[in-house]
Amino acid sequence: MQLGIRLHDIEKTTLENRLKIAREQGFACGHLALSKVISEYPVNESALTPGFAMYLKRIFAENQLDVAVLGCYLNLANPNEESLKAIQNKYLAHIRFASLLGAGVVGTETGAVNEKYTFEERNHSEEALEIFINNLRPVVEYAEKMGVIMAIEPVYKHIVCNPIRARKVLDTIASPNLQIIFDPVNLLDISNYEQRDAIIKEAIEVLGKDIAMVHIKDFVVKDGKLESVAAGTGNMDYTQIIKFIKEQKPYVHVTLENTVPENAVEARRYIQEIWDAL
Repeated sequence: MQLGIRLHDIEKTTLENRLKIAREQGFACGHLALSKVISEYPVNESALTPGFAMYLKRIFAENQLDVAVLGCYLNLANPNEESLKAIQNKYLAHIRFASLLGAGVVGTETGAVNEKYTFEERNHSEEALEIFINNLRPVVEYAEKMGVIMAIEPVYKHIVCNPIRARKVLDTIASPNLQIIFDPVNLLDISNYEQRDAIIKEAIEVLGKDIAMVHIKDFVVKDGKLESVAAGTGNMDYTQIIKFIKEQKPYVHVTLENTVPENAVEARRYIQEIWDAL
C-alpha cells in the first residue's frame, strides 16, 4: 500500500509547504481538496487551467507524492435544478483537471435529497438512489471521455449508504471508469457500529474488485454519536482491512483522515505496523 494523508489535515500553510511536510512525515500520496488547502489564489472552475494542473503535477513530483484523490465532494442529488447543473459542471471541470494532473481518482460522496446536504430518512429510499444514479451518469460518461476514474464513497448518512446500494450504482451505470473509495468508518453509525466487522466483511465481498483507493480513520462514541478520529486512537480493528489490501490491492493509495499535525506520523506508523505484522 501507498500511505498518504489528506493535505488539509496538515498544518495550515501554503500547498507547497504542505507537500514538503507530507514527504518529511513519510507519506507517499495526498488527498487534494483544492479549496481546503489553497486560499492565497483562486481555485474556481476558470482557474483550473492546463498550466495550473501541470504546475501542481510538477510540485507533487518534486516531493515524490502522488495525487491519490482530487476531491469534489458536492451534492449530486441537489433538488434545485440550477444548483445541480452548476455542481455537475464543477465535476466536469475537476475531471478535465485530473486528466492533466494525473490524479488517481476524482472522488465524491453520494449526496442527500435536500439542498443543505444533510441526513434525512428519504436519503435511504429507492427514489433517492435513482436520482443519484441519473445525476451521476453524465459525469461518469465525461470521465470515460477524459480517461479519468470517478470514485464514489459510500457513507451511511448519504444516499449510497451501504455496500449493496453501492453495488447497484456500479452495476446500473456499468462503466469501468466508475469505482469505489472504501472508507470503512463512513459505513458506520451509532445504530450499527457494533456490527462493524460484519459490515466491513460485506463491503470487501461486494465491492472489493472495484475499490480504487482506501480512506483510513478511527472512531469513538461520544454523546450518543460516532466521532471520527485518527487511526489508532479509537475503536477500529484494521486487521481485516489491511489483510484485504495486502492480498488484493498491494499498491493501492491509502490516505489517513482526521489526523492532526501532532498525531499524523504516529497514525501512519500504527497502520504500517499492522501491515508489517501480517
